[in-house]
Amino acid sequence: MEESSLGFIHRFLPSRNEVGLTLLLLHGTGGDEKDLIPIGQKIAPKATILSPRGKVLENEMPRFFRRIEEGVFDLEDLQFRTNELADFVKAASTKYNFNLNKLIAVGFSNGANIAASMLLLRPGSLAGAILFRPMLPIVPVTLPDLSSKPIFISSGLYDQVVPKSSVDRLLQLLRKAGASVEMNWNAANHGLTEREITLAGSWLQKLSPESYK
Repeated sequence: MEESSLGFIHRFLPSRNEVGLTLLLLHGTGGDEKDLIPIGQKIAPKATILSPRGKVLENEMPRFFRRIEEGVFDLEDLQFRTNELADFVKAASTKYNFNLNKLIAVGFSNGANIAASMLLLRPGSLAGAILFRPMLPIVPVTLPDLSSKPIFISSGLYDQVVPKSSVDRLLQLLRKAGASVEMNWNAANHGLTEREITLAGSWLQKLSPESYK
């Protein structure tokens, strides 16, 4: 179903069993609430799906937060939008009756960046994350305790948008906060590959094997 309630246009697809795993799908710039659904269903075929549309427009293209230029984020807006999205997730968990302790974000590019920001600023809103093509979005004043958060990062060695140095800084910060991070580098550019989707699914299957039965 597609909803405009709770402050975000979004789609909610209930699980086909009672596993309890929910994927929060967060699209990249120019995407919408439908973009990552096929990828989410490949990663965890039986999971519940919550997929919101970013509320910021850049040249008529939806995003989850503003940027000043490519690679330079509006940090004030990022913090506001991170809290707004975390509040939406909390409200959605009540409306749709899913467990925040079994909520895994799956984000691509801009969506991966706000997912990383949620981990750093509102860690209680996610149980873990799959981050495709992320970069370091923000450095929090106080480092959160992410010791219970499993994270899968997949980046491209030839990415023309995300500098490798920014990925390395994000990786270091998440590990410093105690997160268990699996880092996957690919011979790829900014575009997502089938191999990465398969690897992400295999990683998640180890965390939630019941989602694949």
